[in-house]
Amino acid sequence: MTDAPHFESPVSRASAAVILVGAATIIGAWLFQMAGYAPCPLCLQQRIPYYTGVPIAFITFVMARRMPGSRLPAILIGLIGLLFLGSAVFAAYHAGVEWKFWPGPTDCSTGAGGATSTGGLLDSINKTTLVRCDEAAWRLFGISLAGYNVLISLALAGISLSAAFKRS
Repeated sequence: MTDAPHFESPVSRASAAVILVGAATIIGAWLFQMAGYAPCPLCLQQRIPYYTGVPIAFITFVMARRMPGSRLPAILIGLIGLLFLGSAVFAAYHAGVEWKFWPGPTDCSTGAGGATSTGGLLDSINKTTLVRCDEAAWRLFGISLAGYNVLISLALAGISLSAAFKRS
């Protein structure tokens, strides 16, 4: 049965997995944010690979379907794999900050400036909500959202990189 020719190649399957899992991950992050779990600066930076990787995976999926003999889709899925490997490393850094293995960046422990007068400084301090990078906002089975991002990013990297080197 050949009803789904776009899933014939490993690159097509891998790019579809990145699209589905990556989109679900970002939607999950937004849902946590809407539920009142404000993201810290490191959390926001961890979203960047998803914001870039998912659209590139969509382009890769289309290219793999329309250009079955081309090596370009395999190269793109390999780059996506490297992107998510970097995402896993960055998320592991954030998880280490949460576990106090090493210090986090200073913008995760100090408020933003901007006041020019003493009264303005007091107003600024009262209105500033500090979201610390070294305190996990939520954990399940002892693993924080940064920890789950390590696992998800490693899975997407493995799927993508293995597809990049498989023969169709």
